[in-house]
Amino acid sequence: MQFIVDIWKVSYFMSYEEQLYEKIGNISGVDREAEAKARSKWDAIAKPLDGLGRFERIIEKIAGIMGSAARINFRHKAVVVMCADNGVVEEGVTQTDSSVTAAVASNISSGFATVNTMAEMVKADVISVDMGINTELNNQKILDYKVDFGTGNIAKGPAMTREQACLAILNGIEIINKLKDRGYNIFAVGEMGIGNTTTTSAVASVLTGLSPDAVTGRGAGLPAETLNRKLSVIKRAIEVNKPDGKDALDILSKVGGFDIAGMVGVFLGGAICRRPVIIDGAISSAAAVLAKMLCPQCVDFMIPSHLGKEPAASYLMKMLELEPVIYGEMALGEGTGAVMMMSLLDIAASVYNRNMTFDDINMESYRRFDS
Repeated sequence: MQFIVDIWKVSYFMSYEEQLYEKIGNISGVDREAEAKARSKWDAIAKPLDGLGRFERIIEKIAGIMGSAARINFRHKAVVVMCADNGVVEEGVTQTDSSVTAAVASNISSGFATVNTMAEMVKADVISVDMGINTELNNQKILDYKVDFGTGNIAKGPAMTREQACLAILNGIEIINKLKDRGYNIFAVGEMGIGNTTTTSAVASVLTGLSPDAVTGRGAGLPAETLNRKLSVIKRAIEVNKPDGKDALDILSKVGGFDIAGMVGVFLGGAICRRPVIIDGAISSAAAVLAKMLCPQCVDFMIPSHLGKEPAASYLMKMLELEPVIYGEMALGEGTGAVMMMSLLDIAASVYNRNMTFDDINMESYRRFDS
């Protein structure tokens, strides 16, 4: 793969982990002055103060990310869907076999998946990425960043090596960097991988310190018997691998997935490239928490979208100290909740960019008072 070759040329003597921490070291904070200017602009618009509620704060946050309060522009949107297989599927924790991952990844690349239909409505491009699908696709429409042909079975041993986890994260960073160079200025992140609610629940259990029972849901509608098997497998995976809850790379490599690792890279890449990244549901939220562990500042570049239906979602959002704005009990994945958020951001930005000010209509503006 070209990306691996490029890394080798640039950093011959550096491990993937060393390269990762070098890139993280380049992350700096958002522009607080731009945030303040955006708030002043909201207050000058002819409407009640804080009339758009948290959407005003999110637009201010994006102004700080982009370093300008002049105009908030979402014309070039990308939805990055990380696709990978999970060895734990062999434990019978899903309704379908892993062949579905490749099929859906191909559908996404051809524009036939649900996320494509939704993304078309907000004029966003959808990018399907092979992070670790367990077959060779030979599909030029899918970005090939395959680390391996699926992960190991976490019920029997680690999902991947620590270096593979770092490579997958670096791949995610590289994807965002390349898309930024192509002019994209806001990203939604999604995933596709049969078995990834099992890996996510394992990751969430370790991150939160809660039992698998508290953070595990039915995924794609599992019957009770399969749900009980899934819970047993997750408990076994944590017992077998003993991931260190304070070490993001240890958690990821032992009980995570290549899709989750790639999304960690997308969040870090957004912070490095100073572009907002919209979180989708529980799976991308787990990746966001892992990214925060690696670099706490990167949360300033994340935008919450919806509260996913999986039980882990609310706990992970609390760890991020972010509040979703959509409560629709969605559980589709693919970045679909994040795409819905794009439509709401378009609406909020249109008010920010186009509405008249109090000065325009010769009216005294509202004043803020200390509470």
